[in-house]
Amino acid sequence: MIVSVICIILGFVFLIKGADFLVEGSSKLAKIFHISEIVIGLTIISIGTSMPELFISTTSAIDGHADMSIGNIVGSNIVNLLFILGVSAILNPITVQKSTKKFDIPLCLIFTIIFMVICNTNKEITRLEGCFLIVLFILFIIYTIYIALKNKTDDEESVEENGGILKNILLICLGIISLKVGGDITVHHAVNIARIFNLSEKVIGVTILAIGTSLPELVTSVSAAIKGKSDIAIGNILGSNIFNMLLIIGVTSIISPITYNINYNKDLLILINGLLLLPLFTVLYPKNKIGKLNGAIYLFIYVEYIISLFIH
Repeated sequence: MIVSVICIILGFVFLIKGADFLVEGSSKLAKIFHISEIVIGLTIISIGTSMPELFISTTSAIDGHADMSIGNIVGSNIVNLLFILGVSAILNPITVQKSTKKFDIPLCLIFTIIFMVICNTNKEITRLEGCFLIVLFILFIIYTIYIALKNKTDDEESVEENGGILKNILLICLGIISLKVGGDITVHHAVNIARIFNLSEKVIGVTILAIGTSLPELVTSVSAAIKGKSDIAIGNILGSNIFNMLLIIGVTSIISPITYNINYNKDLLILINGLLLLPLFTVLYPKNKIGKLNGAIYLFIYVEYIISLFIH
């Protein structure tokens, strides 16, 4: 028991440091090539911070723990939206750009609904459906590339100021290796603890693993919000959620088809309702912002959700 707890903490250290290296290297490469902050948040940073989910979910699926694989993704998306965005907004209200309100939030909502429909078709996510999710992800990347070209910045920072291209590529590689090691350790010992306490894989997935693998998003978004970089804060959340549902579950189901537990429908509905609240927040006071009160509402919903998992 104690050994498993220590190993999970060690696994999270690998996950967090791996994500740090990946985000740092990716962000600096983005600056070298003059990519705007909203695109950095939606793609490079969100992909970097979602790497723990990728390795946790693929490892879980390969080891035959389908509930933990789905639970990690659904739980992480709920943590990202309700807890992380809620905390970030409480610390410093987040400005929502017109393009984010008009395109990025609706896209995240549409992809979440599509994901829920696919999960409930045959109570399984097949390899073919996994391929479809990956196609949707590719279309999303094409969209963000278009946005990047349209909103290219005039940042004059040099290659040397950002550490050089080779150094950042090495950071990215080191980050990926660290994430793989951390993912393997965390999944193995989380299963051990679940068996000791007779907890279901679903509860472990949507709590311990979801919160643990979302720590990189938490650190990134909170830091960005405090520094007033709203585009990175909200872009990281929306991008991570899209990445989790489309690419991670897509890749995972291709490796090994995932059996879907219909008990996750309740969790997905909470996620969808949370996304529906997001554009509503931006039209209420303070307009075009996710204010402190909005953040408190998100945080309250999340706490209530966690309590319901253990009551029922």
